[in-house]
Amino acid sequence: MTTIGDKRIVVAMEPELDVQNAARRKHLWRWISAAVVLVLVIDGVRILVTTDTFAWPVVASYLRADSIIRGLGLTLMLAVVAMVIGVVLGVLLALGRLSPNPVLRSISGAYVWFFRGTPTLVQLIFLYNLSALFPQLNFGIPFGGPIFASFSTNSLITPLLAAILGLGLNEGAYMSEIVRGGLLSVDSGQRDAAHALGMTNSRIMRRIVLPQAMRFIVPPTGNQVISMVKATALVSVIALSDLLYAAQAIYNRTFETIPLLIVVCIWYLAVTSVLYVIQSFIERHYSRGERNQRTSFWDFLRIRPRATTPPIVHTVTEGPTA
Repeated sequence: MTTIGDKRIVVAMEPELDVQNAARRKHLWRWISAAVVLVLVIDGVRILVTTDTFAWPVVASYLRADSIIRGLGLTLMLAVVAMVIGVVLGVLLALGRLSPNPVLRSISGAYVWFFRGTPTLVQLIFLYNLSALFPQLNFGIPFGGPIFASFSTNSLITPLLAAILGLGLNEGAYMSEIVRGGLLSVDSGQRDAAHALGMTNSRIMRRIVLPQAMRFIVPPTGNQVISMVKATALVSVIALSDLLYAAQAIYNRTFETIPLLIVVCIWYLAVTSVLYVIQSFIERHYSRGERNQRTSFWDFLRIRPRATTPPIVHTVTEGPTA
């Protein structure tokens, strides 16, 4: 306690933390498990290096082959186009499921139920063989009305279009659930408060709902992008020359199955690793509001409390005040 003039200042110091007898915890099982993992990793590397059937020179020779690179380009194009269709369709379906209109809710719900309930591979094969069901596609007024345009299904639904539609329509069903979950994560009381302030629905969605919902939408969307890249391998069953189909075409001639499959795995791992890094940057952007609340890695490891913590000062004034 210190007295300065008419004021008495009381300084309360935090008690000293006794760490003289502190000792680092021993994690015996952690060291044992790390040793077991290290042995397994070394053995795995030994198998990869000494097993001749992996044929690493063959892998290196096909890694940048023209047909493989063309297949990789088609795989990336399919993933991007199908993902754009899926995101746009998913937003529309999510708004439809949240709409007060029962017709929109029912149509959106039936779409999600069908495309989530059937395998993607079956949908691709079904679209590819659509000509067996409808040899001719007519656009006009139903129930015997005039026909404005007519196309042969075989000429209209090419393998590329069937792949884009199959992957995009299926992705739209999953994206709608992700978007709907993100929108529902925002407390409805915030919308009510914004309405009370006179904000329009579009402004509420743009300024209040979406910035908060994006934190819940972006991480699963990143996972969906990575899943979409891998799902493009399904189009090989409809004879579309993607990355896997290009590798299959080579090893059907050369019988070098394992090296070509390794080439496919290497390219898929490279693409998904880049997408993972991009996803982490986007997540950090939308979670920047919580960044100040995080404890750093060094704070987590620190045993002693910060020495720079200022003492708690209580000021008690005695005597006449002005």
